[in-house]
Amino acid sequence: LKNVAQITEILNLCAEKINEQEAFTEPLCALIKLFELPFQKKKSSDEENYSVEVSQSIAQLGYLMRVPSSQVKIQICKSIVSFYNMELPGKLLSGYQPTSANYKIQMAEEGLAEALVLSLALVENKLLEKLWVLKALQHLSTSGKNCRQMVKAQAASRICLYLNGADPSGQLLFRSSDILWNLLENAPKEEVVNQLRSLECVQALKEVFLDLVTRGFRHCDHQLRNDLLVIATLLAESPDVPMIIPCCIITQFLLLIMIFCNFSTISFIVKLPNPLIKGFKITYSYEDFEMKKLLFNVIGILSKDPSAAQLLSENHVMPALLYYVKRNQNLGFPCWSATQYEELQLHAIAVLASVAPVLVDKYLSCQANTLLLVFLEWCIGQDPFFGQGNSFHGTHGLGNKFAQMRYSLRVLRSIVTLYDDAVSINLCDQGAISQLLDILKYAADKSKAKEVTILLEIQADILFILSVLCENDVHRKELFSCEGIGVLTPFFKMDPKKLYSGLGHSCLLFSALDCLWSCVIGCYIAEDSFIEKQGIFLLLDLLALKEKNLCNIILGILVEISDNPKTTLHMGMWRGKRDQTAANLLIQLWRQEEFDLGVRRDEDGKIVDTKRPIVTSFQKQQKIIPLPASCPSFAIMEISESIRAKVYSLFCRLGFEKLPGLSAKDFVTLAIIQHYIDFKIGEVWSEICAELKEEFRPLSSDEKILQLISKASENTGRTVIALQNEALERQLHHKIQEEKKTFKGVQVIVRQREPINKSWENFLARTSNYEELKKAKMLQKALIEASRAKSKIRGGPDHSTDIPKLHTTVSNPLITL
Repeated sequence: LKNVAQITEILNLCAEKINEQEAFTEPLCALIKLFELPFQKKKSSDEENYSVEVSQSIAQLGYLMRVPSSQVKIQICKSIVSFYNMELPGKLLSGYQPTSANYKIQMAEEGLAEALVLSLALVENKLLEKLWVLKALQHLSTSGKNCRQMVKAQAASRICLYLNGADPSGQLLFRSSDILWNLLENAPKEEVVNQLRSLECVQALKEVFLDLVTRGFRHCDHQLRNDLLVIATLLAESPDVPMIIPCCIITQFLLLIMIFCNFSTISFIVKLPNPLIKGFKITYSYEDFEMKKLLFNVIGILSKDPSAAQLLSENHVMPALLYYVKRNQNLGFPCWSATQYEELQLHAIAVLASVAPVLVDKYLSCQANTLLLVFLEWCIGQDPFFGQGNSFHGTHGLGNKFAQMRYSLRVLRSIVTLYDDAVSINLCDQGAISQLLDILKYAADKSKAKEVTILLEIQADILFILSVLCENDVHRKELFSCEGIGVLTPFFKMDPKKLYSGLGHSCLLFSALDCLWSCVIGCYIAEDSFIEKQGIFLLLDLLALKEKNLCNIILGILVEISDNPKTTLHMGMWRGKRDQTAANLLIQLWRQEEFDLGVRRDEDGKIVDTKRPIVTSFQKQQKIIPLPASCPSFAIMEISESIRAKVYSLFCRLGFEKLPGLSAKDFVTLAIIQHYIDFKIGEVWSEICAELKEEFRPLSSDEKILQLISKASENTGRTVIALQNEALERQLHHKIQEEKKTFKGVQVIVRQREPINKSWENFLARTSNYEELKKAKMLQKALIEASRAKSKIRGGPDHSTDIPKLHTTVSNPLITL
C-alpha cells in the first residue's frame, strides 16, 4: 500500500511519454495490470492510513483513459473489472497480509465512475473498447455512490444512445440496459428519468424495442424487451417527458405500445393490417405474460394524460380491455393457465377504470355498462369458480370472485363520477339500481361471516355509485326506496368500536351516510320509509357518539330531513343513555363546539363579551382585510365550517320552549342558541364597520346608523345575559325549595323518633330498676281506674287487670295483640 503512490507517479510519467514513443505502451499496461493483484498491508491500520493515496491512484486510472492507446484503455477496464472477482494469491508475502476483499471496491468509489463515463466520448466509434468500458461501468453501477457520480456525468442519456448501436454479439444492448437498470435502482430516479426524457433517447428506446419485439426470439431478447418496457413505463409516469408530443418518433413509440397491448386480443375483434407488427408473434411464455402486464400498465399511465385520448381511441384499446370483462373462460387464450388468465383479466379491468373516463363515447358504444352488469351478476351467481388470489390485483380473491367484483365496481365508480347523463341513464335503464342493491346485500351477508377489507371496499363503492345515480332524481330515489332502505339502515347500527379497526368501517359508514343524503332525502316516500324504520333514532344514536367527523354530516342530514314533520316527532321521542333527550344532546354538542373554537364563556356558560358573544378565537386573531362582495368574510365562512348553524336550524324545528330533560345550564346555553342568528348578523355588521373604517370615513348619518346597529347587537347580548341570569335564579330558587322540603322531611323524622326514643328509655328503666317498675305499675293501675265507668252495671262481671302467674316485666305480645 505504501508503494501505490509511487506507482501512480510512474504511470503518469509513462502516459506523458506515450504520445512521443509507443514503446511506453507495454510497460504502462504492465504497471496498470498490477492493480489486478491484491494490495498488501503490513499493519491492520494501513488500509485507513493509505486510503487517500489508494483512492486517488484508482481514480487516476479513469483519467488515464485519455491515453490514445486501445491497449491501455482495455487494460484499465480489465483491472477495474478484476476488483469484483478478486482471487487471493497462492503464496503470501512474508510479513504482509492482503487487504480485505471489498477494499478496492470501496476505494474505487472516489471519482472513478464519473471519469469512466466521461471517457465514453473517447471510444465512440470503437466497439471493443466501448464494450470494455460498459463492462467496467456495469460492475461499478452496483454501488449507489458510484451511480450518483455516473448520473452527475449524464451517464443515463449517454448510455441510452448506445442501445441501438451496431453490435453482432448483443453485448452492447445487454450491458447498456443493465447499467440503466442499476442507475434507476441506486441513483435518484427523478434525475435518471430527467436525463432519459429527450427525443433522442426515446427514439433509441423505440427502435431497440421494435427490433427486439419483431426479431428477438431468444429468451434473453424477451427479457431485455421487458426491461426496456419498464424503462418506458417510468418515462411515461414523468409529467415532463414528451411522450404525447405530436412528433413522429413519440407517436410511433406509443402506437407500438398500443398495438402490442392489443395484439392477440383485439385481433379477434378487429383486423389490424399494420406493418409494425409484421413478423411479431406472441407466445405463451412467462416473458410474454409479463410483457402483457407491462403493456397494460403503460396504458393505465397514459390514460392519465388527456392528450393521449385520441391515440387510445384510434388503437382500439377500449374493446381490447373489455374483452376480459366476462366469466373466467380461456376462450381465445388456450395456452394461458387459469392463474395467468385471471391475473390478466384483473389487470385489464383495473386499467379499464382509468381508461373509461377518458373514452366515454367509446365506452358507451362498446356497451361497457351492459358487459359490466352481466359480469357482476356472474360474480354473485352460483357458478362454481375458485379464484387464485395470487397476484396484486387478486388480493383477498382466493377461492371467490371478490377481486373481480372489486375492480368491476371500480370501473363503474370511475365512470359515474363524471356525472355524465348518458352514462347514468344507460345504467339506470338496465336496472343498475336494483342489481347494485342485490350485490350490496350479498356483500353485506358475506361480511357478517368474515369481515375483510375487500368486502368493506365493495360495499362502500356500491353506496357511492348509488349516491351518484340517485342524486337530484326523485324517480330514482323512489326506485331505491323499494329495497334500499332495508339494506341501508343496518349500516347505521354498526358497532362504534369497529370505526377504529382500520379495516375500512369508517369509510363504509361515511359512504352510507352519503347514500342516505343522496338517495333518500328529497323524496317523501323514501323519507317516510326511512323514518318508519327508526332511521331518526339510529342517526341520533350515532350523533350521541360525539365523533367530530360524524357530527357535521349527521346534523346536516337531520336538518335536510327535518322538513318532514315526522322527523321532529321522532326526535322528541328519542331517548339516549341515562334518558338523554335530543335537545340535551344538541346543547352538549354546541357547548363542545364552542369550547373547541375558543369562544369565551364564564363558569356558568354565560356570555362574557356582549359586543362579540359568539366570535371564535381564530376570528379574533384575523386582521381586518377588505374583501370584495363576492368573497365571503370570516364570519360567513365560519357558518359552513362549524356545526352551530345546523344545531340552531334543528332547534328552530324543535322549538325553544317545553323541551324536556334540560338543566339550568342547558337553558343558559339554549338562550345563546335561540339568538344565534341575531348574534351572527351583528358579527357581520361588525366586520362591515371595521372594513369601512380601514379605507373610508363614514358620513355622520352613516356613523350614527352603524352605532345604532352595534348598540342593538350589544343590547341583544345583554338581553340574553338577563335570560341566562333568570334561568340560574330559577335554578337557585328551585334548589332552595328542594332544600326546605328536604329539611321539613328531616324534621318530621326527628319528631317521630323522639317518642320512640322516650318509650325505649322507659322500657330500659323498668327492666333495670325495680322501683321504676313499681311506679309504672301504680301508674298503670291509676290509669285503668280512671278509665272505668263511675257507675257499675248491676249484675255485670268484675274483670281483674292482673295477669295471673306473670313472671316477666314486659307484657306478652300475643296477649297485647
